[in-house]
Amino acid sequence: MPRPNSTVVIVVGTDAEKVVPRLEGLANVRAATVKDEDSARGLVAQSHAAYVVHDADPLADLATAWTGFFDRADTPGTLEVAVEATLAALRRGSVQLPDYYVVLDPESLPETRKHWWLGVLAGVSPNRVIPAKASAAAVAAVLSRLPSGRWWPDPPDDWLRGLGRAVPDRVGVPGST
Repeated sequence: MPRPNSTVVIVVGTDAEKVVPRLEGLANVRAATVKDEDSARGLVAQSHAAYVVHDADPLADLATAWTGFFDRADTPGTLEVAVEATLAALRRGSVQLPDYYVVLDPESLPETRKHWWLGVLAGVSPNRVIPAKASAAAVAAVLSRLPSGRWWPDPPDDWLRGLGRAVPDRVGVPGST
């Protein structure tokens, strides 16, 4: 599946479904809450806007498995299965990584989930994960000054398969594995 022409921004956090629709009136922005990855792909494919903003995270299941692994809430093997399912979906093109994640009010997230966003994903591609207040104005300000930076590592196999070693509170610390 070819990369979209638009810059794809996924807004995540507890108020994403309230914030995203308020961005729809901005110039060069197509914004909508969507139910699933299929709806998100359709939104992106049909848009001619410079920015497409939605709330369907293609890594949601993986994030849940990673936090469950480190919170000891999942059965053994759940993270490994989620990693392989994500890799298969990325290869098929049924999911694509966004250009950016905007994480709403990360300080309000549970500790391990906060480390997923600001540790694991930001560690993989620092300029692709941006914290913001949970308001349309704050997200609009982020959209107006998105930083450039390296893309997600490709192929993603190494960093995805290494998630079991990406320990919360240690991710991004020099010398940690």
